[in-house]
Amino acid sequence: MTELKVECNNSCGGPQLTPEEERVLIRDIAITSENNSQEGDSFYLITQRWWQHWIDYVNQEQTNVTNDGSSMLENCDSSSRRPASIDNSDLIHDANSEESNVGIEIHDTLSEGRDYVLLPQEVWNQLYSWYGGGPALARKVISSGLSQTEYAVEVYPLRLRLFVMPKGDRCIVRISKKETIGELHKRACELFDLNLEQVCIWDYYGQRKHALMNDMDRTLDDANLQMDQDILVEVHNNANGGLSASKGASRGGGTELSQSLNLTSQGRELDNTYGISTVTTRGSSGGLIGLQNLGNTCFMNSAIQCLVHTSEFAKYFQEDYHQEINWQNPLGMVGELALAFGELLRRLWAPGRTAIAPRQFKMKLARFAPQFSGYNQHDSQELLAFLLDGLHEDLNRVKHKPYKKSKDADGRPDEEVADEYWANHIARNDSIIVDVCQGQYKSTLVCPECHKISVTFDPFMYLSLPLQSTTTRSMTVMIFTCDGSALPFACTVTVPKQGRCRDLINALSSACSLKNNEDLKLAEVRNHLFERFLEDPLISLSAIRDDDHLVAYKIPKSLKKTLLMRLIHRCQEQEMGATQAAQNWKPFGTPLVSLISCDEVITRGDIQTVVHTMLSPLLRSESLRQADTPEPCLSLTASEKSCESSSGEACSNKDSNAVKLFKLPLQLVEESNACIDISVGEDKAIKLSSTSTSILVYVDWSQELLEKYDTRYLENLPEVFKYGPVNKKSRTEPLSLYTCLEAFLREEPLVPEDMWYCPKCKERRQASKKLDLWRLPEVLVIHLKRFSYSRSMKHKLETFVNFPIHDFDLTKYIANKNNTQRQIYELYALTNHYGGMGSGHYTAHIKLLDENRWYNFDDTHISPINEEDVKSAAAYVLFYRRVKTSDAISNGGKSGSGHNNGSSLK
Repeated sequence: MTELKVECNNSCGGPQLTPEEERVLIRDIAITSENNSQEGDSFYLITQRWWQHWIDYVNQEQTNVTNDGSSMLENCDSSSRRPASIDNSDLIHDANSEESNVGIEIHDTLSEGRDYVLLPQEVWNQLYSWYGGGPALARKVISSGLSQTEYAVEVYPLRLRLFVMPKGDRCIVRISKKETIGELHKRACELFDLNLEQVCIWDYYGQRKHALMNDMDRTLDDANLQMDQDILVEVHNNANGGLSASKGASRGGGTELSQSLNLTSQGRELDNTYGISTVTTRGSSGGLIGLQNLGNTCFMNSAIQCLVHTSEFAKYFQEDYHQEINWQNPLGMVGELALAFGELLRRLWAPGRTAIAPRQFKMKLARFAPQFSGYNQHDSQELLAFLLDGLHEDLNRVKHKPYKKSKDADGRPDEEVADEYWANHIARNDSIIVDVCQGQYKSTLVCPECHKISVTFDPFMYLSLPLQSTTTRSMTVMIFTCDGSALPFACTVTVPKQGRCRDLINALSSACSLKNNEDLKLAEVRNHLFERFLEDPLISLSAIRDDDHLVAYKIPKSLKKTLLMRLIHRCQEQEMGATQAAQNWKPFGTPLVSLISCDEVITRGDIQTVVHTMLSPLLRSESLRQADTPEPCLSLTASEKSCESSSGEACSNKDSNAVKLFKLPLQLVEESNACIDISVGEDKAIKLSSTSTSILVYVDWSQELLEKYDTRYLENLPEVFKYGPVNKKSRTEPLSLYTCLEAFLREEPLVPEDMWYCPKCKERRQASKKLDLWRLPEVLVIHLKRFSYSRSMKHKLETFVNFPIHDFDLTKYIANKNNTQRQIYELYALTNHYGGMGSGHYTAHIKLLDENRWYNFDDTHISPINEEDVKSAAAYVLFYRRVKTSDAISNGGKSGSGHNNGSSLK
């Protein structure tokens, strides 16, 4: 794909449209384009940040106009300014592609609506004609869904790794999953300069032969090829007995690959290693089979994988469960849901690794739960609640439910009342779901008027725990001083979530003890360069993402005329196999800034002094002792004008007098973009135009120079907020799962819409309600209530919850005091939700107990993960199993309740 990166504002091609005219035109084009969309059309990715800026720009209210007709732009928010050229650089993977033929690579974790939006080609063309920029990131519309009549944009075409054997060349290609195996053959032959008659292509999943791909009309999607999968291109001997030369091989050539695969050049050994006799089924252990996404069905896939990997269910459905199907239950699905789930579970536990398309199960689901029909995104917890309830009714061992009426406590012992309620429940509800998942809680209501106390003991299928909504966020910023007085340090502050940039600067000023004669200059850094300076105090903090990198620079308040000097670090790029003598420098580390007084002539030596001062905290002590260095040097004194503070204090803390310092390899970038070496000619003046407000300087770090400074402080730039293991989080204590549970169990008044009918007052009262855990199930399902709904909006809480993986101790929360045994649980599965409301993506983290290892289940893609990576702010539904210890409770019988699930709880 050709990279487009030019300026093309509409002012150069005609009169500039007003924001309202742009909005109406784009709206009309979008409506026409989307109504006529068909397979094969192109859509274009555009960064959400630029798109939101444009949306704000075209939706602004008309600017107030003064009597003389001039706009009051100085009172406008920055969002009302016309956007600059389109800049999609934050979508692009900054590392060089392993292969040139894959084109521009975007980040693997982008989410629609959060990182980018998709625009029809006609909309992109119009915006590009106005704003220019780029690069253009085109993607094709493909058919999807159960009937293949739904359309979706293939944002991530398949990325396949091709290996040529026996020579060992390799290459990475991007290709649509709707392309045919024949097209893949053609692409491979073009890349490696082979003839179609010479090659056989194999599914090489896990670098083992699985299936010969010779059905040329079959699509790659039907062949179950997955992202980043290996493909073996096997070359047969040609007429002369040799092998065809290949092109497009990556660095390392055939030797590296051959060694890594233990290949030899002898044909006999090659045949023995990769012959037909060793073609195997993917995987040998069960439980590592993915589910194909049928079109926004990740919510279903994640919930199913968690249920399938619940060992009690896995054992039950792999045995003969048909005799327990309740064919006559009017509340069930005539056994069809249980049969469909059981069949799907058996296929997921069968040997192999070929992903399964759960189309039959999806059809049954849509038949009995129309709310889940179609291919829209849904809530995985709502689906989970339906499945547990539906499976229970299909498998209810009670064929004729007796009528049971539970009595009020009326002062009787809680143990007696609880057992009575439980017995009545089991008499009507008895299934594998009850055995495994249902527990019992105590509900206490107190009338605020007559103080009547009502105690009931109700079943639950899962616990829905509230999350404490927060109005603040933690932000980490790296602080640098321009006067060399201190080492850089990371500073974490708490600011209003909907605050402005001035709130962040005020918090940082207090946290870093900013002096009265100092200011903070805040900047966003990306790819080791300045992305922008956050100089507008009204910039919304919501525009700063958690994965951004912010830097604040302490600079002196200056009454003099000053220039801003931007210092960019560069290191020599190491290119494998590079033979050219020319040095190739690339940015690295964190750029710095300082102020230079321009009341007098600025010399090259002045800039050397400023940079030495800025870097002085990083100078290794042994470098200061090298006074007899033969290199050219200059004298740095405390009275230099570089970044002198208004109080006249020295800039450098290394030596208050004079220190002999070596010349730094500095390059000054002129206005013509030419670089001037200013490591020579110390007294030579710098030419500046009268309108210059800043200068740009490169410092080129050689290996010798790197040894003189401790550059770790430049290289480790933290993210604004990084989710990860608890001990790596910010100083703010994360929300504990225990805290969520305590909030769930806390006494609180009923909401007015859910008032209680007091049997004594004979009136509806806003009673206080208190919940207590009484009986816990073998498998405890906990739902974190991340989504909230109101009449006008939907909202998702991104709160990080610190949930235990091991030793989740609920002993003290059990109200049944006769139960003295410990209640210890261990996490074995959870679903995650990434993104916002109505969109986003679901995955599951699951621990295979036989392997004692965690895996990430992302639709068809399954990969091992470390246990410390299980915790994140995306955690949504947690699955805990009771630890089988000598003092753990056996639950005294069936540990569950009926089909009335816990969805009504708090």
